[in-house]
Amino acid sequence: MNSSAKASPWWTPSVHADRRPFLIGRNAIQAALRGFFAREDFIEVDTAVLQISPGNEAHLHAFATEALTTDGQKAPFYLHTSPEFACKKLLAAGEERISCFAHVYRNRERGPLHHPEFTMLEWYRAGESYESLMMDCVRILALAAETAKTEKLAYRGGETDPFAGPERVSVAEAFERHAGIDLLASVAANGSTDRDHLAAEMKHVGMRVADDDGWADLFSRVLVEKIEPHLGFGRITILYEYPVSEAALARPSMRDPRVAERFELYACGVELANGFGELTNAAEQRRRFEIEMAEKARVYGETYPLDEDFLAALSLMPEASGIALGFDRLVMLATGASRIDQVLWAPVAEYGR
Repeated sequence: MNSSAKASPWWTPSVHADRRPFLIGRNAIQAALRGFFAREDFIEVDTAVLQISPGNEAHLHAFATEALTTDGQKAPFYLHTSPEFACKKLLAAGEERISCFAHVYRNRERGPLHHPEFTMLEWYRAGESYESLMMDCVRILALAAETAKTEKLAYRGGETDPFAGPERVSVAEAFERHAGIDLLASVAANGSTDRDHLAAEMKHVGMRVADDDGWADLFSRVLVEKIEPHLGFGRITILYEYPVSEAALARPSMRDPRVAERFELYACGVELANGFGELTNAAEQRRRFEIEMAEKARVYGETYPLDEDFLAALSLMPEASGIALGFDRLVMLATGASRIDQVLWAPVAEYGR
């Protein structure tokens, strides 16, 4: 067999027949989740894909385009990487519980768990804590498994019981447990970080450190290499209280100003969701975005504009919690698919095909 032969396209009848059970499962899970949110008195909203700003996280890459005004002038736009800014504007407008199944777009992303276009499920609760989102996640994963008629979530040989109580572990606890590193010793009370301190701890436990690594680079390396491989096996893991420097859209914790009200949800070692107690201080949000864009300029040589409407809307936005869940990944784990393109009805064409 010619090893260079290309796989048959997704629309080939035989390939589609293999994918179809996953796709039918996708539809069933989506319908079940819509029912869940309706029962919880959520309003489903739909947001525009074209935005002035695609988001302001340093390591997210957007698709750029342009609109033509009625007189033929060009105006830059981006495909959104998340419906988050628009959803928060709706909270500012007066909505209290909203959910959104949004097609979102991220450049430089393609692999078993990544796709240039995918579906993000986001939901927001005005006046409620981010702990309420944690409980939502537990119920949603159980509902997805029930709908798929399975007792476990599975990916690459790993399994998670979605009906078992979740493991809750703070980021600092996870660093100590799995890497032997005292993470918060490198974070000051005002949220500033000590790169050299974290680098010394990593070297002490035998981890690689490059001269040009910043604190955030080091944090991410420990998380990916030492922490994530242990999360979400046997039962769901909720990893919470990220350092404030790693939670640009989350408010600081009342318990410890070094950490923020941010959590991530893991099953089978796969990150499924990212939730916040939302930051509503516009001046602080602008400062954090500027830090993120400075880092983006340093690493990638480009920046994205700030959404001034979003920053203005924060003055009207109520205290709230919000979360983004990778819907396609959830479907993968519930149906037993091994790649994200197996659960997409019509995957994005591969460049050069």
